[in-house]
Amino acid sequence: MTARTHHVTQHKSALPGIEAMTLLTDRAFPRHAHDHLGIGVMTGGAQRSWSGIGAVESSAGDIIAVNPGEMHDGLPIRGQARAWRMLHLDPALVARDCGDLAGEAEMARPALHDPVLARHFARAFARLTAPEPDRLAAEASLLRCLVHALVRYGARRQAPAGPLSTVAKARQRLDDAPDLPATLDELAALQGLSRWQLLRAFTRETGATPHAYLMQRRVRLAQRCLASGMAVADAAAQAGFADQSHLTRAFVRQLGVTPGRYRAALL
Repeated sequence: MTARTHHVTQHKSALPGIEAMTLLTDRAFPRHAHDHLGIGVMTGGAQRSWSGIGAVESSAGDIIAVNPGEMHDGLPIRGQARAWRMLHLDPALVARDCGDLAGEAEMARPALHDPVLARHFARAFARLTAPEPDRLAAEASLLRCLVHALVRYGARRQAPAGPLSTVAKARQRLDDAPDLPATLDELAALQGLSRWQLLRAFTRETGATPHAYLMQRRVRLAQRCLASGMAVADAAAQAGFADQSHLTRAFVRQLGVTPGRYRAALL
């Protein structure tokens, strides 16, 4: 049996509202989304990702980015391990500092090559995760990185021209109460569709089945609970998981890190 590679470090960050991770893995991540704006740099290997603009590839030295709420995945190319560093930033923080640059602070491209931005990112990441961080230096480096990224690659979110969604009520139900059990019958009834019509439309519009979407919403709720200091078992119950082990499996599958290590890095 081939040995698998999976090493993840959830770093302590010098600034509130910012999470920092380092990953080296050959694992494939399923489609999921984050509440935060993500920006990072591939440091080794290569991967293929599904994004809002379709499939993209990135390799060592490339910038990778994901917008808040944007469904995405990650697959190693040729099954070989790839490595990257990532910052996840609270959109409110980005809007406060850079809102005049890119509206709702979205990146137009999920993968790009920009050595200058990569250097800005490396400096910001190092200062944010230093054992004894200089907060002023970290803030300055992060702001320089964000300004460069958003001036060159930022985009204002465009309002939909037509109806918002044919599954808006079903999606809203899962967003509002991910901790509660849900069934296809319930979601289909909310939209006035058959179960098959609901399943097909939901998957087409969100990029995930209703069950997969519910799981990623529960993981995001658990993240918020853990960040507030809640114990892992309590966060599992609060987010609607059957038990702590169920949360751990879903958490690692989506984010690559255990809930306990995630919580320890934030507190």
